[in-house]
Parts: sequence; C-alpha cells; structure tokens
Amino acid sequence: MSGATPAKAQQTNAAGVVRRRGARIPWRGYLFVAPLMLWLAGTILYPLLSAVTLSVQDIKVIGTQGHFVGLENYTRLLGNDNFWMALARSIGWVTGNALVQTVAAFGAALLLNQRFRGRGLARVWIILSWIVPAVVVVIIWRWLLSSSGVVNYLLMASGLTAEPIGFFSTRNTAALTVLLINAWRWFPFMAVTLLAALQSIPRELYEAAEVDGATAWRRFWSLTFPLLQPVLFVLGLVGTLMSFNVFDVIWLLTGGGPSSATTTLPVLIYDTAFTRYRLSQAAAISVVAGLLLLLFAITFIRLMAPKQEERA
Repeated sequence: MSGATPAKAQQTNAAGVVRRRGARIPWRGYLFVAPLMLWLAGTILYPLLSAVTLSVQDIKVIGTQGHFVGLENYTRLLGNDNFWMALARSIGWVTGNALVQTVAAFGAALLLNQRFRGRGLARVWIILSWIVPAVVVVIIWRWLLSSSGVVNYLLMASGLTAEPIGFFSTRNTAALTVLLINAWRWFPFMAVTLLAALQSIPRELYEAAEVDGATAWRRFWSLTFPLLQPVLFVLGLVGTLMSFNVFDVIWLLTGGGPSSATTTLPVLIYDTAFTRYRLSQAAAISVVAGLLLLLFAITFIRLMAPKQEERA
C-alpha cells in the first residue's frame, strides 16, 4: 500500500500539468483564428450591415445622400410582381441545375471510378470546364450556339432542322440553354467530389455483396448510395447556395432576357442597383434573398442531415 501513494501522487501531478496546459490551449486557438475572424468580419459582416443600412434608406446612386424611410423599401418590394417572378425563376433555376448536375455528376463519377485505359487522362479532362473562367465559357458557347455556329450547322446538315435555332432569342430556349450551360460548367465539381467519396468505399463490401448475389442496381442502391449520403448532403447544401447566387453566366449570356426570361434574383439585384439606379431597393432585395437562403440552409440541415448512429 505504501508504494501506491507515490504512484497516485505522480498521476495527480501529471493530470494537473495536463489541465494547466489544456487551460492555455483555447486562448492560443483563439489567437490563431483571430486574424481570420477579423478578415471575415471586415469582408462579410461589414457588407451585410451596410446592406441592411442601405435597405432602410432611399439612396438611388452610390455616393449620394439619403434619409431614413424605414420598411418602405420592403413593403414596396413585397408588392412588386417583378420580385416574385424573379424568385420563382430562381427556384426553377436551382431545381433544374440540381437535377441536371446530380445526374451528370453521378454518371461521370461512376464511369470514372471504373478501370479502363486512359482513366487518368479522363479524370483530368473532366475538370477543364470547371476551371475555365466564366467569360471564356460564355464566349465559346455563344459562338457554338449562334445562328451560324457549329451546333446549328450540324443540326441543319443532318436534316434535324430546316432553319437555325435561336437558342437565346426565345424565352423557353434561352432559359433552358443557360441552365444547361451552367450545369455543364459546374457538374465536374460534383463529379470529382463524388469520385473521391466512391474511392473511399472499401472494395471488399462490393465483393461481398456480389458474392451474395446482389445485382449492380442493388449494390448501388443498398451500398453505394447510403455511404454517399454525407457527401450528397454537403453537395446539396453548398450546390444549392452556389446555384442560387450564379450571376456571371446568366448576365454574360442573356443579360436577364429575353423579356426577363432569365432574370433571377441576383440579376434583378444588379439591374435594380446599377441599371435603374435604385441602390436601396436593391439592398432590400439582397437582404430578403439572404434571409431566404439562411432559412433554406437551416431547414435543409435539420431535415436532411445524415443521422449518426449512437455508439454503445
């Protein structure tokens, strides 16, 4: 019993040292992240507060003075049909992009996860559309889809159409064309992410399922899809927020036209602020859009977050 006392004392001293060291670790952590938090406050929090301040004033042009009008811009906004139509287009835009990108990304990831000659080159080649700047993407596609472009030439040469198709000249074709171009540009991001997740799944699970007689569809639905749920959750959240905020591709391709067919909320905000010179009204739209995105993110996380199994 006499030998146990020094051992207990040593353990007590060691625990005290660990506690004393651990007490200093959080402060060091705060010190390390302080520059990042200050940078985020300066680049995100300050603009947000500025947008809220602008939204309760009547400023029309940047740099001019305005006075407080309260919630007048918000009440005017809620009674504006253009806002509700732009919101409906944004919802359709996000839904369409989600469907097209998910299907294309799943197909590309499953294909690139197979073993075939030239797989490494294909994995590199697929990300080119993602890393190419938006301006270059727009120039390429406007050239390809113009009335004298390659696509119309091939369609008429094959007898599928008798005259050139105006991909950007009618409401329906413009909206669908811009959606497909944006999905083409962004689906490689999802494909590469899904490919990385697929490669993290042990092949022994597939081999065991194949031995048990599971078909390819059963292996995908009962094995691959459940294991990809955490990745799909992140992609669903981030992808939706990114798709909603797309502005460059839409503005460069159509400018929101024709007849406002491609005017989503980001395009409406830009047009209101810098074309019609209603800065405070644009700020009100941006605040409402931010609140809608925040509400969506909270709801999506609460409903779609993967449930972690309790460990015994």
